[in-house]
Amino acid sequence: MTKKWIQHAIKRKDALREYVRRKYGEKGFTERGTIKIEVLRELSKKKGKVGQRARLALTLRKLRR
Repeated sequence: MTKKWIQHAIKRKDALREYVRRKYGEKGFTERGTIKIEVLRELSKKKGKVGQRARLALTLRKLRR
């Protein structure tokens, strides 16, 4: 595994944010502009790229602590 695995895992930087904005509008975001945790959990159950991106976002949130 490479040292910079996060940079290699993220190909299209704002793809998940664009998807959330299309599907949920501004209700999908917090006041700070981050995607709401409930929305991420809901999307993480989906198949395909959207689910993968949501699961990665949840994982990266854990690294912020």
